[in-house]
Amino acid sequence: MEKNKSINYSEIWGLREEKYKWLEEHDLESTDWQELNPSDPYYFFVPKNDKGFEQYKAFWQVNKIFPVNSVGVVTGRDDFVIDFDRDQLERRIRSFIESKEDNDYIKAIFHLKDKPASKWFVSDTRTKLQEDPNWQNCFTKILYRPFDERWIFYHPTLVERTRKEVMKNMLEPNLALISHRREELKLPYTHFLVTDIITEHGCLSGKTTNFHFPLYIYNQKEQSEQNSLLEDNQSDNPQKTVNISYKLVEELVAAFQKEVSPEEIFYYIYAIFYSNTYRQKYQEFLKVDFPRVPFTKDYDLFVRLGKLGKKLVDLHLLRSPELNKPIVKFYGDGDNRVKIRNYQPVQSGANWQVANKLEETDGAVKINETQSFDGIAKPVWNYYVGGYQVLDKWLKDRTDRVLTSQDIKHYCQIATSLAKTIEIQKKIDELYPEVEKSLIL
Repeated sequence: MEKNKSINYSEIWGLREEKYKWLEEHDLESTDWQELNPSDPYYFFVPKNDKGFEQYKAFWQVNKIFPVNSVGVVTGRDDFVIDFDRDQLERRIRSFIESKEDNDYIKAIFHLKDKPASKWFVSDTRTKLQEDPNWQNCFTKILYRPFDERWIFYHPTLVERTRKEVMKNMLEPNLALISHRREELKLPYTHFLVTDIITEHGCLSGKTTNFHFPLYIYNQKEQSEQNSLLEDNQSDNPQKTVNISYKLVEELVAAFQKEVSPEEIFYYIYAIFYSNTYRQKYQEFLKVDFPRVPFTKDYDLFVRLGKLGKKLVDLHLLRSPELNKPIVKFYGDGDNRVKIRNYQPVQSGANWQVANKLEETDGAVKINETQSFDGIAKPVWNYYVGGYQVLDKWLKDRTDRVLTSQDIKHYCQIATSLAKTIEIQKKIDELYPEVEKSLIL
């Protein structure tokens, strides 16, 4: 008779020596096992809380909502083709193309290496660029990290994976959702952001790559892979189509008995993804596959959430009029150089010393011994988008750099945007329970 088959799981945490000792003292019979029942579609071989999965599985998956999508741009040489400063980047590329020095010198000075496996060679690349009279038209903005736009030399000879079939749609007015298919970091799932430009593949996490979901698809001209991705990329009258599943639109129209615009759908989705209630309830599932969207059949609720989603989009693109007067200010005399990133909470409350309980209501981020950004509450300083603590990461990537007046303004706006995001998230969470009471399934 065949024995009953089962899958069992056990784990032990600690130092290596402690694990060795445990193994010496235990065997299969004396180990405390947890029986698993892996199920479709993921068949996890570790314990998972699958409460609510059947309902979640019925929601619309984001890659089905936006059928044209791809992972972000991979350059293979970020330090060379991406820079904070456009002029500095152009000087570097010009030197690479026009220098009379030999290829070995170019490799050494720019820290470049030939990649025979992918058939990429410095000598061939220089020759191709020297033959391209339009290389100067290949500089554009790229979202490199959350709220961190940089310049890229977006040319197929130097960018390893351009993702041009998707990214070319961002060269016209557009919106795109950025998210992940999976995430291995043991952090709360916060991997959602909006962009109106192309994105780098590690934009939301250094662990796994992000996916880019544009709202519109444009009819750009076909072109050779060897030509500039920006030069003559658009027609005089670009026609756009909506990159949203027609089946989803039909479902919404049937539920609402009225038309809805692509932007309204986008804003609603963005609001849902910024619900902390949604994120916490489904975080186990969000980490293993494309996120899914619960759609309400209540039109008024759809509109109310969409309005909050639009506010978030405007804040995250730093184009909201609410950012014209940032709540964060830059203080102190100095050279504006980022040397440290020390957050210092400011304590308040008349009786806090007596009660010995500190109430953190505000704070400052010191960037050197004499200068700081003031007016940053601790939840704002600790705010994550994906795998990055936004305000800390932005400064970390600028360590030992001198901040310009535009940099300082930008940082104040980021902090203000995050503070207002937290406020809006609370409003979304007040509405979210009503979504799951009125689902389109």
